Amino acid sequence: MSMPEMNPVHSSNVESIGYDEENEIVYVRFLKDGSLYIYKGVSKPEYENLLYSTSIGSYINRNFKNVYPYERIE
Repeated sequence: MSMPEMNPVHSSNVESIGYDEENEIVYVRFLKDGSLYIYKGVSKPEYENLLYSTSIGSYINRNFKNVYPYERIE
């Protein structure tokens, strides 16, 4: 599984996000410790909602955590 291009975002918690459309996986790199998480089964419209949300961190907390299976990969 190769990592998609990561898009830098304006967020106090998140450095960048990326999307693997073929496998419906969102990649999120966090600022604090540089950790990289993947969220599985995320549709493209949901990824775009995240990308363009006014608060990336809040959007992840509200709409990704406890909704999509995730794991830390780095």
